[in-house]
Amino acid sequence: RTMGAQVNAAELLQQALSSNIIPNQEFLLQGSILDSAAENLLHRLRGLCDNVDASPETFSDIEMCFSLKLPTEKTPVMTVRVRRAQDVEAPLQLRYIGQPELGDRTRPTLVRSSLDIACTPHVIDFLTEMGFRLDFEYSTKGYMFRKGRMKITVSKILKNMTEPISQSYLVELSVLAPKGQDAIAEDMRIFAEQLKPLVQLEKIDYKRFAQMP
Repeated sequence: RTMGAQVNAAELLQQALSSNIIPNQEFLLQGSILDSAAENLLHRLRGLCDNVDASPETFSDIEMCFSLKLPTEKTPVMTVRVRRAQDVEAPLQLRYIGQPELGDRTRPTLVRSSLDIACTPHVIDFLTEMGFRLDFEYSTKGYMFRKGRMKITVSKILKNMTEPISQSYLVELSVLAPKGQDAIAEDMRIFAEQLKPLVQLEKIDYKRFAQMP
């Protein structure tokens, strides 16, 4: 694990971004709902989403966040996530998420670059050898719905795999699409309106949280 390997990893990422080798964009809206109201939201989603006659798909995952820092830098030059399913046999998922795009403030959703890769369990050893360090990990357990290209998740965030960190569920509405398909953001806004007043899905400004003391 050398500084050269760390620098090389950072340089490769920058080359990928500048060459548009990361083709997908994630359009995202987020919100939360108290435990006491979650059943009402699930009922509404069953009526609005595809396959209304079937039970919603459930999931239970562990997500690990790794960061790569250079000795000369205080902030990470790269952050990636590794997701492992706990309830089904599936490959691990390595995910890179870019910074939210700066653009029109009236854009209905947050937009950021996204790349997902199916991997073997050896990906954790690979990241460690590249110089990445585990920052934190947590578990998520909940329900997933589909509406066309849109994915809606209602999930509980847990620590130590069993303890909820709050008395609420995280609600996320997202779409992965190639660059240039900004019209999907308006479809997401319209769908989010149908979930009011149960949940308010918003474009979260992450920079605001970074500036908090």
